[in-house]
Amino acid sequence: MAEHESLEFGKADFVLLDNVSLEEFMANLKLRFEKGRIYTYIGEVVVSVNPYRAMNIYGRDTIEQYKGRELYEQPPHLFAIADAAYKAMKRRNKDTCIVISGESGAGKTEASKYIMQYIAAITNPSQRAEVERVKNMLLKSNCVLEAFGNAKTNRNDNSSRFGKYMDINFDFKGDPIGGHINNYLLEKDPVGKVKGVFKCIFQLVKGAPDAQLRSLHIQRDPTAYTYIKVGGQIKVLYHVQIKRDYYGWQGSRDLWHLGKIKPFDGDVTLIENSKLVSILGDLLSTKDENVEKALLYRTVATGRDVIDKQHTHQEASYGRDALAKAIYERLFCWIVGRINDIIEVKNYDVRVHGKNTVIGVLDIYGFEIFQNNSFEQFCINYCNEKLQQLFIQLVLKQEQEEYQREGIPWKHIDYFNNQIIVDLVEQQHKGIFAVLDEACMNVGKVTDEMLLQALNGKLAKHAHYTSRKLSPTDKNLEFDRDFRIRHYAGDVAYSVVGFIDKNKDTLFQDFKRLLYNSSNPVLKAMWPEGKLSITEVTKRPLTAATLFKNSMISLVENLASKEPYYVRCIKPNEVKSPLLFEHERCKHQVEYLGLLENVRVRRAGFANRQIYPRFLQRYKMISEFTWPNHDLPSDKEAVKRLLQGCGFEHDVAYGKTKVFIRTPRTIFSLEEQRAEMVKRIVLFLQKVWRGTLARMHYRRMRAALIIIRAYRRYKVKSYIREVNQRFKNVRGMKDHGKHVKWPTPPKVLRKFEEIFIQIYFRWWAWTLIKDLSPEQLVQIRAKVATLECLKGQRADLGLQRAWEGNYLVSKKDSPGTASSFTLISSDLQRKDKFMRVLFSCNVRKINRFNKAEDRALLITDRHLYKMDPVKQYKPMKSIPLYNVTGVSISPGKDQLVVFHTKDNRDLIVCLQGMVPAGDSRIGELLISTLISIFKVFKPVRCSKSLSTLLFKSMLSVRLKKNVMLTRLHVFAAFIKIQ
Repeated sequence: MAEHESLEFGKADFVLLDNVSLEEFMANLKLRFEKGRIYTYIGEVVVSVNPYRAMNIYGRDTIEQYKGRELYEQPPHLFAIADAAYKAMKRRNKDTCIVISGESGAGKTEASKYIMQYIAAITNPSQRAEVERVKNMLLKSNCVLEAFGNAKTNRNDNSSRFGKYMDINFDFKGDPIGGHINNYLLEKDPVGKVKGVFKCIFQLVKGAPDAQLRSLHIQRDPTAYTYIKVGGQIKVLYHVQIKRDYYGWQGSRDLWHLGKIKPFDGDVTLIENSKLVSILGDLLSTKDENVEKALLYRTVATGRDVIDKQHTHQEASYGRDALAKAIYERLFCWIVGRINDIIEVKNYDVRVHGKNTVIGVLDIYGFEIFQNNSFEQFCINYCNEKLQQLFIQLVLKQEQEEYQREGIPWKHIDYFNNQIIVDLVEQQHKGIFAVLDEACMNVGKVTDEMLLQALNGKLAKHAHYTSRKLSPTDKNLEFDRDFRIRHYAGDVAYSVVGFIDKNKDTLFQDFKRLLYNSSNPVLKAMWPEGKLSITEVTKRPLTAATLFKNSMISLVENLASKEPYYVRCIKPNEVKSPLLFEHERCKHQVEYLGLLENVRVRRAGFANRQIYPRFLQRYKMISEFTWPNHDLPSDKEAVKRLLQGCGFEHDVAYGKTKVFIRTPRTIFSLEEQRAEMVKRIVLFLQKVWRGTLARMHYRRMRAALIIIRAYRRYKVKSYIREVNQRFKNVRGMKDHGKHVKWPTPPKVLRKFEEIFIQIYFRWWAWTLIKDLSPEQLVQIRAKVATLECLKGQRADLGLQRAWEGNYLVSKKDSPGTASSFTLISSDLQRKDKFMRVLFSCNVRKINRFNKAEDRALLITDRHLYKMDPVKQYKPMKSIPLYNVTGVSISPGKDQLVVFHTKDNRDLIVCLQGMVPAGDSRIGELLISTLISIFKVFKPVRCSKSLSTLLFKSMLSVRLKKNVMLTRLHVFAAFIKIQ
C-alpha cells in the first residue's frame, strides 16, 4: 500500500501527516520532489509536481502494476487515479470525470495524455478491431489538437491555448466505443502577437519537405514572417523536436502571407507588395482583386445605397490581423468537428447494447498572471475560478454539509469560498461580463476607457475589485487602463485595452463574404454567415464573453453530474529546472489550490460513504444475516449487523441515509471479502444452473425416449399387422406366397425381417419337398448343396434335369461300350473294395504339354480313376481320394475341372459327350467328390439343415491361362443327407 512506502520519501498521503500545517505540507512536498516522487495523495486527490524531465514511470510494466488495483495498493501515481475512475465507472455503472487543474506550465497536458494512455492500455483484452480503432483515434486526436492549440510561450514550451474536455464513451463491457471533444476559448494571440507561436506553424515551416513549401509559397526561415518573427529565435533543440512532430499541416498556410501584407500609409492606403495578394488569392481559392478589395475597403450599406469606404492604415492593419485570427480559429473548430465526426459513438442502440458510460478528462488552461494581462487571461482566470468553486463545492462544502445533513458529528473547517469572485465576473446586470456586453451594444463610439469607467461605477464597492481611480495611491495600476481583481490564486491586474474589440465580432463582413465565395469547399463551409448580403439585417451575434460564460456554466454542470477525481498540478519553478523547488512559488499554489483545507477535511472526515441500499447490494453476500435478503427492521440495521460481523464497527459512522467509512483500508478489506464470496457464489450458481440444465436435458431425453419407444411399438405393430395381412392366405396361393412383396420394416426390425424371411422360405421349401419320394429328396438335397457350395459362381449347374451320376453305364452316352465299362467297374470293385460308384463320365484330358485326349473319369467312394475308352475303359491312373486336396472348376460353359493332389500332379479334364449335348454335369461331379472326401475323413456332424454346407477353409479364386477358376478347399465339408 502507498503508506508503506519508505519514510525516506516522505508521506505518500498528506492525510498521514503528523501535524496538519502549511510548513509540514511544504516540507513533505519538497522532500518527495527531491527524491523523484512527483505524485502524492490527499485522499483520492493526486497532487502532481512537474519534474521537468523524462521519467521512466509510464511504461507497460507500470501500467500492469496499477491495473485493477485499489487506490492505495501502489505508490501514488496518475495511473492509480485513472484506474479508480475506470473501476468506479465499470462497477457502479456511473459516469466519472478526471479534472486536471493548475497554472500554466504545471504539467496538465502531459497528465491528460498519460491518463488517456492508461485507459487505452487497460481496455480491450480481446483485441477487437473496432475497439482498437476507437482507442487509436482517441489517442491520436491529442496529437492533432496539441499541434494546433498549444504554443511555446516564455513560461511554457507546450502551453495549452485552449480548453479541452473529452468524454470517452464505454460500452457495458468497459470497452471504449467513441468519444466527444469540447473546446473552449482558443486564444488567438499566438497568431498575431509575440506572446507565443502555435506548434503547428513551426511543424510546417521546419518539418515540411521543400517541394511542399514551394507549392505553398512558404520560406524555410521563420523570421521572414511578421506573425512568427519572434519564434525565429527559438533554440535549435526545439526545432529538432518540431521537425519530428511534423504531420504535414496545410490548413493555416495563408496566415504567414497575411502577416507579410503591409498597407502603405499615405493619402490612399495601398498594399506594398501586390505579389503577396496574388499568393493569398491562390491559397484562399478566390480572385486576387477580391482579396485586395477586402483588405483595403469596407462595404457599407446606407439605406438602399451601398458604398465602398476606403480603410485607413490603422483600420487595414486591424482588419488584416482580425482575418488571420478568425481563419485560425475557424480552422481549429473545423478540426475539432472533424475529429468528433470520426470518434463519435455510431449506431448505438441502448435497447440492444445496454447503457454506455462516460469518463471525462478535462485539460484546460491554468491560472495565468503575465506582465500584461488582457481579455484572454481574464477569461482563463475566470474559468479557473469556476473550477475551483466546483472543487470547493464537491470536496469541501458538500462534504461538510453532508455530514450535517446526515447527523454525523463534525467539527467545522473554514475554507475560502470563491463564489464571490465568480459572481463578480458572471452575475447578471452587475458582473464584469454584463458591463462589457452592455458597452459593446451601445450605439456610437465606445472606447476601452469608457468600459473601465463603467466598471468603476458598477463595482466601486466590491471588496475584490479595484482600479487606479478607486485606489489613487496604488502606482502599480495605470489610470484609464488597468483594474485589479483579487482572485483565489492571487491579485491580477488586467489591461482593458482591446477588451471591447475582442469581445465583439469585429471581423468585417467583407472578409466573411470573401471566404464564403471561395472555391475551396472547406473554407466555404467555415463561413456560413458570408452567405448574407450587405443589406441583410441579422440578429446581433453573442459576444465572446457570453459564449465563454455559457460554455463554462455548461462544463461545470456536466462535471457536477459525474463522480469527480482530481489531479492538482504544481509548477515548482519558473526556469524549468528538474532540481529547483521554489518554496514561495509552490506555497502560493498550494494556498490558492486549497490543498491544505482539503487535507483537513479528509483528516476529519470519512474516506467513503454510500447509501444503505447500495452498500447492501454490493456487500450483502459477506454476511449470513444479509444474504441473500435480510429480515431486519431496516437496511441501516442490516448494514450495522454486516459491519459488526466483519469487525469494522470502530471505523464507521451511521448517518440517516448513508454509512460513512473512515479509512480506505476498510473498503479494501470489504472488497477482498466480496471478491472471495463472489467466486463462491459464482461457483454455486454454476453448480445449480448446471444441475438445472442436466435435469432439463434428462427430462427432454426421457420424454424423447418415451416417444421413441411408443413410436417403435407402433411401427412394430404396424409392420407385424401388415405382414400378417399380406401372408394370411398364403397356404391357398398357387406359389405359396412367393410373389407377395414384403413390407418395408422399421429400422429396429431389419434383423428380425431377415430371420422372418428365412423362416418363411424354410416353410416354403418344406411345402415343396414334403410330398417328394426319397429318391427325389436325395437329388433335391444334392442340388441345394451344390447351390450353397458355389454361391452363384457358376450359372449352369444342370439343376433342371435328373442327376444320374454313373453316365458311362447309360446307353445314351456310350451305347456300344456300356457293357465293357460295367465289366471293368465290377473288376475294380472286387479289387479296391469300394462300395459304390459316385460319378462317371467321358472327359477330355489335358496334359502338361497342352495336348488333349479322350478319356473316361470314374469316381468311387475310395478312388478316382482315369480310363482309356479306346481300350475298353482300361484304367490308366488311380488316385486315392485322401490324396485329393481340392477341386477347381471354371465359371464358364467349358466344364473344365481340376483335381488337386498332394503330390502337385493335378488332373485336368473337361467333361464331354453329354446327351443331349451342352448339359452341365459340374454340379454332380462336385457334390459326388465332396461326399467321397467327407466319408474318407469322417467329418463331424454339424447341422440338421437340408442345405447347410460348412467350409472351414478358405474360398479363393485364381487365374490360369485366362480361365477363371474357383478353388474350393473341401477338407471339412459336410452335407448331411437324411
